[in-house]
Amino acid sequence: MNNKWELKPAFGNDFIKKNPEYNKIILQLLFNRRLINKEEIESFFQPDEISLSDPFLLKNMEAAATLTIKNIKEQNLIAVCGDYDTDGVTATAALIEILNIFKAKTTVFIPGRTSGGYGLNKKAIDELVKNGAKLIITVDNGIRSKEEVAYAKNLGLEIIITDHHEPPLDKNDWPDCLIINPKAEDYPYKSLAGVGVAFKFIQGLIKLSKLDEQLKSKLAEKVLDLVAIGTVADMVSLLGENRTLVSQGLKVINQGKRLGIAELIKVAQTNGNPNKKVNSFHIGWQISPRLNSAGRMDHANTAYELLITKDKTEAQTIAKKLNVKNSERQKITEEITAYCCKIIEKKMLNDKILAVCSPNIEEIEVEGWQEGVVGLVAGRLCEKYARPVLVITKTKNEIKGSGRSIDEFNIMEAIEGSSEFLEKFGGHAAACGFTLKSREDLDGFIKQMKKITSRTLAGAELSSKILIEVEIDLLDINDELLEALEKFEPYGEDNDKPKFLSRGLKIIDKVNMGADAQHIKFRFGSIWAVAFSQAENLKDLKIGDEVDVVYYLEFNEFNGRRTAQIKIVDIKLNKK
Repeated sequence: MNNKWELKPAFGNDFIKKNPEYNKIILQLLFNRRLINKEEIESFFQPDEISLSDPFLLKNMEAAATLTIKNIKEQNLIAVCGDYDTDGVTATAALIEILNIFKAKTTVFIPGRTSGGYGLNKKAIDELVKNGAKLIITVDNGIRSKEEVAYAKNLGLEIIITDHHEPPLDKNDWPDCLIINPKAEDYPYKSLAGVGVAFKFIQGLIKLSKLDEQLKSKLAEKVLDLVAIGTVADMVSLLGENRTLVSQGLKVINQGKRLGIAELIKVAQTNGNPNKKVNSFHIGWQISPRLNSAGRMDHANTAYELLITKDKTEAQTIAKKLNVKNSERQKITEEITAYCCKIIEKKMLNDKILAVCSPNIEEIEVEGWQEGVVGLVAGRLCEKYARPVLVITKTKNEIKGSGRSIDEFNIMEAIEGSSEFLEKFGGHAAACGFTLKSREDLDGFIKQMKKITSRTLAGAELSSKILIEVEIDLLDINDELLEALEKFEPYGEDNDKPKFLSRGLKIIDKVNMGADAQHIKFRFGSIWAVAFSQAENLKDLKIGDEVDVVYYLEFNEFNGRRTAQIKIVDIKLNKK
């Protein structure tokens, strides 16, 4: 382990005086999350009791909901057009579920990642018109589909765009239709996922309906499990409104009512302990990857069918299929990542941005890497090398790629600045996807991205770093602290699981664990610290050594007892 440790700035004395009811450790965690005033802190600790913002604060909400209700009453075919990732699939399933409860006549279009590509396309629009669709509602896409929207309108379709991606900088490039997108207006909360925006639209539909208030509340709650999964999966902020949506959605998930999710939890072995509840970690690392594997390895319709099925046998079959697909995805991702690491370490270690292409990318007859995994590879490389990454592949006659970035570099702005080479693109500050106009544009695109990156990151120190919330003493660790930390869940973007630092800890005992002795644990005083899959790396540490440790704090539950445990993130010999 060779990481730079960075301790977050400490709060001032005024913060203690204003919030005397919290201990200093909890205050530091709140300060790190920019939760300063009492109202923000109360909202954070009581997310289930905080009402969500009025959906009609979103521009065009009333007009869009009214138009949809009109089409429901006239029994016109309504097409919901989603995306192939977990956010898009959950958004599609949630909206369809509510529309069907309202007796709407519906159809679904989710593009294939390789066959259709991201967002609306003219071929799909032609098919929807042929099938009699009168209204298209997009979820998690559409904000950059100006040409496709114009095409659909010329064919007599009405369009509603619900999206959360960054709109084009020039408003003239926005689609000419009803748009619901918190980033395109003055809505008070900008960080909704695609499924979150779809949920706001669902709220708008429900509010305009003539149902009694109790039934309205139950209808909205019905799809919150999907909202929680899509929100965590899309790695948006888990503060503010999203925290409320995920907190409430986790309660619905843990009721086990949605057959597909219940079966997916079983095959993922997310909930081996029947008394242990599903949390945001399980969504992000076990549920979402399996749902995403459908779109990455085959077609996202499989994940969609899992979410809407009412048949237990079908749910079991699809869940098992997705589990297999996820294993295949993991293997392919590891192989491509290993290849990229060799290329990077041979040629690119001094580059500000790492741009890796599949082998023989310019040869017409050679297929590139599987498009569905290049974003995952880019993410792994970005984490490993602590700099922006582009992973580029070839599918049929197109050159496509994904990018992932670090906090210091807005990759979407760089992509905008290189748009002369691109057929289409989209994303946000930390991640993007793009399609080049031609093979001939590849070199020019990479050169332009390198130029922008070199200018933006000039003088920046690019190294792997661990952000530490607060330095504490082992004596600070007790059940009361761990119970207070549990109130910080659900964890996610902007609310990471806290990492703590303690210095000068003496190793009292040392034990290897696991079938292959691949795990190791150390005892510091009365507390055990475990390091998973690190036995080989930490074998030279011995009893009596004094170390500095970065770690998570958690309860270890065994035989009905809960004891404090340290989960090691990084460890170094103490330099006195």
